[in-house]
Amino acid sequence: MSTHTSLPVAPARDTRAYARRLALRHPRELTAVLALYALAAGCGLVGPRLLGDLVEDTRDGGGDGGGAIARTALLICVFVIVQALLTHAATYASARLGEKVLAELRERFVGDVLALPLATVERAGAGDLVTRTIRDVEVLAGCVRRAVPATMTALVTIAVTFGALFVVGPLLAFPCLIAVPVLWAAGRWFFGRSREAFLRQSASYARITEGLTETVEGARTVEALRLAPRRAERTDRDIAGSYAAERHTIGLLTVFLPITDTAYVLPVAATLVLGGLFALHGMVSLAAVTAATLYVQQLLGPVDTVLYCLGDLQAGAASLARLRGVHRAPASGAPASGVDASGADASAAAAPRHRGLALRGVRYAYREDRDVLRGIDLEIEPGERLAVVGPSGAGKSTLGRLLAGIHAPRTGSVTVGGVPLAELSPDRLRGQVALVTQETYVFAGTLRENLLIAVPGPGPGPGPGPGVADAELERALDAVGAREWALELGLDARVGAGGAALAPDRVQQLSLARLVLADPHTLVLDEATSLLDPRAARRLERSLAALLEGRTVIAIAHRLHTAHDADRVAVMENGRITELGPHDELVARGGAYAALWESWHGRT
Repeated sequence: MSTHTSLPVAPARDTRAYARRLALRHPRELTAVLALYALAAGCGLVGPRLLGDLVEDTRDGGGDGGGAIARTALLICVFVIVQALLTHAATYASARLGEKVLAELRERFVGDVLALPLATVERAGAGDLVTRTIRDVEVLAGCVRRAVPATMTALVTIAVTFGALFVVGPLLAFPCLIAVPVLWAAGRWFFGRSREAFLRQSASYARITEGLTETVEGARTVEALRLAPRRAERTDRDIAGSYAAERHTIGLLTVFLPITDTAYVLPVAATLVLGGLFALHGMVSLAAVTAATLYVQQLLGPVDTVLYCLGDLQAGAASLARLRGVHRAPASGAPASGVDASGADASAAAAPRHRGLALRGVRYAYREDRDVLRGIDLEIEPGERLAVVGPSGAGKSTLGRLLAGIHAPRTGSVTVGGVPLAELSPDRLRGQVALVTQETYVFAGTLRENLLIAVPGPGPGPGPGPGVADAELERALDAVGAREWALELGLDARVGAGGAALAPDRVQQLSLARLVLADPHTLVLDEATSLLDPRAARRLERSLAALLEGRTVIAIAHRLHTAHDADRVAVMENGRITELGPHDELVARGGAYAALWESWHGRT
């Protein structure tokens, strides 16, 4: 059973306010779009009015017969052409505005995703975030490109046409209101249920994505442990849940749309019947009845468009709520992006006074009531090299993640220079402390770009970033023993997806070269050389030792020669630090570390 906690979903009020702010950021473009749609709708009103006048003249025996009909037909053709041109211009302007708004929304979403603490992403799982990044963005893009412009056109047309009805004859506008009670009741029923239905539908896609991702990534484990039937059962269950969610949303639409389809046809019949009665009693003219009937007939298309787009608009609103929810995700117990409730940048006001790390009374649990770390007290002086050793499952990696600010302690505090890591914004935190693990990644791009992503400041362009020459990149590669193969491959060679495949040890060297370029004052190395053979790892660590002189280094080590070179060694057992001191002192003490050292020394 999955223990992941989904990322939050923004409330409906917040989603509407956010969409409104996005649209109103471009008032000129929005005004131009609405004006063009209004003009197009106005042109569409001319034809029914001309036809009504023609009918009135014909009944009264006025006009010049064929000449009047020809002039009326010509004028109608002219206004139809003008309406088509205005509609085209309005659609184009609306599409441009929609793409601009969509681009801004995507940029903000990417910024929100990149600002998420790693702990939050891990708790949510890959499926939820991937579904929001891919499917929800696609659904929203489709809504902005199709449903929103179509709905805007229809609403403006409805407003202009209804206004024309009042101008032609106020009495003739009232028959249209016969559909309002039916539409109001049906809309209230539908909208009261559809938002949650569409959110459930999107969540079901996230579960499918998560299950498939886990199965693909763990394919070898699934095969080795013969878990294929169980994983297939999980997939079938997720698909069944998604099918049920889809059925529910379609069921809502199949109830809502037939009711509304019937309701908006009623005004045509009511206008003809009541309009005829009004005309017989001399309350309105025949021309007015003819024009009003045609206006009401013209309303059917826009109303139908609005009703047809309601499902897409609701799906888009649900996707926007899920995308906006990423911004509301908790930042490991701190305000997101280092911004406090008052809107001030907390990290700016709480800049660390020095570079020392301190843990006081730290407890941490991945699950409630099951602490992985238990009462950790530790102070690390600036420039100190601390090795953390202990058996598997002792809590070493968890301690490293707390020191790197990825997790926040359940109780106690982790501070740098007296400032809690949880109060630092992601940018400031990464400038203070960097974590390097055996899990590394090569981005699709050139080798140079993969190095430059670690350099503070603007992102890399086609060449070296500002102030970063090739010589500096080569120095970083040389520090980790990668200069020879990197230059042979070429800094402009493409690596990652679609490029040259790098062996695991070279990927790890690339990751460490990024670390050299990032230049943080404190490093947490979580078995960062585990993919290298012992001799290569030893050479690499000695090269790094010279380069990292003066920096604070916390090395979570499974090779005890790392501990031998450290200033102090922390021995962890069962979530606690049981021994702490220099290598020689701990060996002489004859405790747990001495036993580990003897076992290691005996093997090597």
